[in-house]
Amino acid sequence: MTDLHLADDGEAADLAAFLSRLLRYDRSAAVRLQAAGTALAVFGRPPSFEVLAVRAVRLAKPYEDGLDVTLDVTVSAGELLESVDEQAGTAAVPGAVTGPPWAGVLPPRGGWRPEPGLPAPQALRATVAAAVREFRSRTDELAPDGRTRDALDRIGRDIWSRTVGATGLPVRAVHAAQSLGFLRPAGPADEAVLLSAGAWLRLRTPFGSIAVRRAGLGSLGVSVR
Repeated sequence: MTDLHLADDGEAADLAAFLSRLLRYDRSAAVRLQAAGTALAVFGRPPSFEVLAVRAVRLAKPYEDGLDVTLDVTVSAGELLESVDEQAGTAAVPGAVTGPPWAGVLPPRGGWRPEPGLPAPQALRATVAAAVREFRSRTDELAPDGRTRDALDRIGRDIWSRTVGATGLPVRAVHAAQSLGFLRPAGPADEAVLLSAGAWLRLRTPFGSIAVRRAGLGSLGVSVR
């Protein structure tokens, strides 16, 4: 296994927390790792939200494994979590796994531009809270024999596919950001920024990003790596 030397124990703790949250939604979750220099990007896809989550991790020294100076591999999130040593600030890269389909189609690395209209973080969290209350209220109104998976999914799609104002960003992306620890109550006031590149929208905070494909734009802006 190749060892990753993280910048400090805080980076190790944040990586472990991110992996733990992913595994809460999918015990067999995989993550794609891309490292070059002192930057490591960890990509995951919590199935409940239909988005890509990206956690940037700082390394203490440039990645190097023999003659290879870059890393690009899909691994088990659970095995990676088990290898994280928070006290030592290290993690071992597990063996590669057969990547799920999403791992072959990632957002572009560059070309992102700011998009207007994103509410303040406090308003974003209020939007998620209101959506959760509505989901619970509507499901509670269902008759016992009508509380089927299909009925719950229809209600969920109706609520979580709504967009945040005129931004085009689905509410499920904000919910994912909050659930994965990217949208924190104690974060800086300007912590959330909305960016776009081709068919992608990206909600970026200092703690991670959520990327989602915009509906109706076909395969524009897809990066297959």
